[in-house]
Amino acid sequence: MDTESYSINRKVKNYWEIGPCGTDSFIVGKVEKYTKEWFEIIENNRYEVEPFIHQIAQFSRYQGKRVLEIGVGAGTDHLQWARVVKDLYGCDLTDEGINITRKRLETYGLNSNLQQHDAENLPFDDNFFDVVYSWGVIHHSESPHKIIDEIKRVLKTQGEFIGMLYQRNSLTTLRVWIKHALLKGKPWNSFSECIYHHVESIGTKAYTKAEILSLFSDFSEVKITPLLTEGDVNRLPKWIVSLLPNSLGWFLGIRAKLGPQK
Repeated sequence: MDTESYSINRKVKNYWEIGPCGTDSFIVGKVEKYTKEWFEIIENNRYEVEPFIHQIAQFSRYQGKRVLEIGVGAGTDHLQWARVVKDLYGCDLTDEGINITRKRLETYGLNSNLQQHDAENLPFDDNFFDVVYSWGVIHHSESPHKIIDEIKRVLKTQGEFIGMLYQRNSLTTLRVWIKHALLKGKPWNSFSECIYHHVESIGTKAYTKAEILSLFSDFSEVKITPLLTEGDVNRLPKWIVSLLPNSLGWFLGIRAKLGPQK
């Protein structure tokens, strides 16, 4: 890893070591950390806010497969995989993500092969996994294309990637741009620049559909599903929300299959 990439990824690691996504105090309140109640509050909130995760992931379809999750975070989705998949692996840039996920699985009597690792250089053999899953993680890396290359390498010939990346041309991006560019008298600041500096950890990226297709150009089938999120529609009247197309959503759900080009 080059010096600049290491610097960015170290900052990303430090940011998420404080707490994986969905573990904020405004969600869990004063409930004791690592307890079953704490985990279930996190899970209930995640799938209430992002109910479409199950639609994209389709966890129950992959019984008997070997699955890797990149960026286990608070372990909520990893728990769903563990309930179905026996040959399960997970990696995370942070020690805290691995710690929380391990404790979460132990709470439910489940197991996974977990390790702290940077996904730009995965510690797995070629053609090892049937499925690689990563929800909202890859876009935080300094070099997302390196992670995509690694995913392709470790997937079997007919393997499948399932996940989500942020969409640049979205209502959430517009909100970020208005707050950090327009209202600060810097309308020339681009969407990408605002996202890079002001969305979660430093270095965050968002993509167009065409850019996603380019990232996954070595995959034979790529299905992209735009998803409106709470961040897109927050504080908007319900009648306006009902008229908004999913194409303006902050999330791009992705299902991509390797195999011979058609």
